Amino acid sequence: MFFGEFDHSLDAKGRVILPAEFRDRLEEGGFITKVLDGCLAIYTTEEFQEVAAGMQEKARRGQMERNVVRSFAAGTRSIKPDKQGRVAIPANLRDFAGLERDVKVTGSINRIEIWDAQRWVEVNQQGEAMLAGSQPGLDDLGI
Repeated sequence: MFFGEFDHSLDAKGRVILPAEFRDRLEEGGFITKVLDGCLAIYTTEEFQEVAAGMQEKARRGQMERNVVRSFAAGTRSIKPDKQGRVAIPANLRDFAGLERDVKVTGSINRIEIWDAQRWVEVNQQGEAMLAGSQPGLDDLGI
């Protein structure tokens, strides 16, 4: 599982250094892709296979689902951190997530998320407010 949040920057080649505690799970590689809420996600190969299988099933529901699956699949790239723990983020994925320089790398249990640093502040503040306010419907999260 992946937990925590880390401040990083993209280098001139569009690479980001992954936190050391995340790297061992990606030694054999993984996948980076677009996900909901406008961030990027890095999945281990095993987790990505589960996500992809679920998406194939959902694509049978209708046009909207097929279009989302198409965009998801077209934007997905395989990755493998280099010896310094860096992964290259393709330009189309950087554009999707609005990544320019400062990024936040977060653990999101089954995946790593990469956010524009300012966008993460907004999303995290919303999440913290919901946790502090005990929003209806969140009781079943078990926390």
